[in-house]
Amino acid sequence: MTKLTITIDNHPDPQDIRSVINQLVEYNNSQTEKDVYDPLAIWVRDGDSTIVAGLVGKTHWGWLYISHLWVDEALRGQGYGRKLMLDAEEVAKQRNCSHAYLDTFSFQALGFYQRLGYQIFGVLENFPPGHQRYFLQKNLVHKNT
Repeated sequence: MTKLTITIDNHPDPQDIRSVINQLVEYNNSQTEKDVYDPLAIWVRDGDSTIVAGLVGKTHWGWLYISHLWVDEALRGQGYGRKLMLDAEEVAKQRNCSHAYLDTFSFQALGFYQRLGYQIFGVLENFPPGHQRYFLQKNLVHKNT
């Protein structure tokens, strides 16, 4: 084997990042069914077609992953977040998903997700400093919202 070197790259080339990710995905696929994921996005738009709320995620391996949920401050508390979440869960069920997962910070919407039936399965303390990061999951097969 040739001489190996270890380098730290503070500005990595996107191709180098993709190379590592592709190798990991290839290994994962050799161990289980292929990790095919389908993106998911649901928008709320105003009369000018400006996005005023949205949910971004994906489905893969029978799970829904919600990476981002945002509702404009003026619309909060009016049911838009709940509607986006329930619509995402419905799409996930149509895609044969039985579970969902997401994460949120202590200064965001922990109680909101818990009211929708999500349960904490992990916590990072002091991330960011002075706060917590919560990891939640939900069984989509049993209705609990």
